[in-house]
Amino acid sequence: MKPTSAFIHELDDAHPGWHTWDLADQTRFNPAVIGRMIIRREGERGARLRMLDTQVRHSNLHGAVHGGVTLAVVDIAMFATIYTVLGADVAGSVTLDLNCQFIGAGLIGGPLDVCSEVMKETGRLVFLRGTVEQPQGLVASYMGTLRKPSRT
Repeated sequence: MKPTSAFIHELDDAHPGWHTWDLADQTRFNPAVIGRMIIRREGERGARLRMLDTQVRHSNLHGAVHGGVTLAVVDIAMFATIYTVLGADVAGSVTLDLNCQFIGAGLIGGPLDVCSEVMKETGRLVFLRGTVEQPQGLVASYMGTLRKPSRT
């Protein structure tokens, strides 16, 4: 199927109840560096973005998920969440701030989930908060703000 926008967001047959979260241009950062991601809505204001496979290339010298990878997935999750929850066109949105507290090490070899919640939406801003989780426990928590694209 040819995508109608920069994003590929469709039902994922391999993961019932989940949708793909991918870019049409596979040479860009998300698919080239992070890899395959899926998303599902959770509750009225939330979504869960899953990085399907953490690999050695995502690790730091301690053998854990690199903090930069964690931050990148959180940033991607904020955009995916406002798309999923608000139906907002995220292509022109930008991150204004992202505050992250690292709580535990992310393990390589499995998925990394970012559970996000839309706290408030104004005319131009969306405020979010969430956690980064793996089956063994909490990896990080975050709060962030996105600015929606200008109306032209």
